[in-house]
Amino acid sequence: MKLSEIFKTLEEKVAPVALSDELCKKFNMYDNSGIIVDCGKDIVGAVFSLDLSAGAIKAAKSKGYNLIVTHHPAIYGGISRINNTDPVAANIAECVVCGISVISMHLNFDCAPCGIDYHLMEGLGGKDGKILAELSRGGYGRVYEVEPIPFYAYAEKVKAVFKSGRVLTYGADRQIKKVASFCGAGCDERAIAFAAENNADVFVSSDMKHHEITALIQRGINVIVLTHYSSENYGFNKIYNEISAGLPVPAAYYDDAELR
Repeated sequence: MKLSEIFKTLEEKVAPVALSDELCKKFNMYDNSGIIVDCGKDIVGAVFSLDLSAGAIKAAKSKGYNLIVTHHPAIYGGISRINNTDPVAANIAECVVCGISVISMHLNFDCAPCGIDYHLMEGLGGKDGKILAELSRGGYGRVYEVEPIPFYAYAEKVKAVFKSGRVLTYGADRQIKKVASFCGAGCDERAIAFAAENNADVFVSSDMKHHEITALIQRGINVIVLTHYSSENYGFNKIYNEISAGLPVPAAYYDDAELR
């Protein structure tokens, strides 16, 4: 199976890279999704992993698979040297040497109608949410109602659903009825304003800065900070489970459990 055919299948089953391009153009963002490494060989199997990590490469090699599909771009910014001292460059070099191609599906998988941000909402107990960054298909950032629950009980539920013990909480133990959530590092002034305007009781995201947390608390909005990995691996794994059986090659999922 040609690499280009696998790439086309992923675009058709989940979301095309054009959706990432639309988001970047509309909101002045940057991405690097698509075929990142093409070793020129027919694909015999694929490992799905949130990151192009050493563990994911080891998993692909052990199975004899020659494709890794990541969520986070294997190359995001510029790489000036390919060597073994920089982990990103070293992983790219290992893939090239071993004949492992790489596809990265980043913002398009975040924003897909049933993408990573959508699955984050579902994991947090929401259904139909109002979207912050609406696109021609899907979008990013959501606010929605949940079954009323005390804040700390809700936080414990979140820990269980996302299988993470590394969850930070801020705010009083009050009743939670409405949640604003943003997968990955989704907190900024626009997201905070969106949560406040829509009367969210709690704001859920990851990689949050101190001034963002204090801004939310001062607005009376509680905060739950997930690890970046757990906020996105949950949805990426859901996507894998939904599409893997229909892929034209065998596939496996690699979970970096230490990052949850």
